[in-house]
Amino acid sequence: MAAAKYLARRRHALYETMLRVNHSGELAADRIYMGQLYSLRNDAKVAPMIQEMWNEEKRHLEYFSKQMLLQRTGRSLLTPLWDVAGTALGVVTGALGVRTAMACTVAVEDTICKHYDSQIRQLIADDTEQHRQLISDLSAIRDDEQEHHDLGLVNEAEHAFAYSLVSGIIANGCKVAIAIAQKL
Repeated sequence: MAAAKYLARRRHALYETMLRVNHSGELAADRIYMGQLYSLRNDAKVAPMIQEMWNEEKRHLEYFSKQMLLQRTGRSLLTPLWDVAGTALGVVTGALGVRTAMACTVAVEDTICKHYDSQIRQLIADDTEQHRQLISDLSAIRDDEQEHHDLGLVNEAEHAFAYSLVSGIIANGCKVAIAIAQKL
């Protein structure tokens, strides 16, 4: 009996951390694409693509919001920061042009895909059957993020001015945000 309660508490803590950080990340991604679309709204080629990526991020955010309710977990204490920071990053990278916006997309989505892969491995190591649905859902969301990453590359992200610097700063910022959201 005690072992079952311990296992239930441990799994709840695992879900709480995962859902909090994933909700934070999807909120930031939602705001990034909103900001990019605002800055690039008059670009007839890019605006529909950004809108489609934004629509997928909205679905991801909705999924994690719902899961947080179902699992009775809370949001990050820094949710307002993720909101503002994501919007600012999207507006600024969009204002710097399509290539810079796509460099942002590549950096963010590469980091997020690796993050989701890590979570999936963690769930598999714990109990594949117990977490089957979450593993499936995270895998599908990760695949959407990989598509966004690939669209960024196709749209010349690597040709952005100072690509390595911009990409490195954004990727490292994402890693720091993930580490913070796991705790707060």
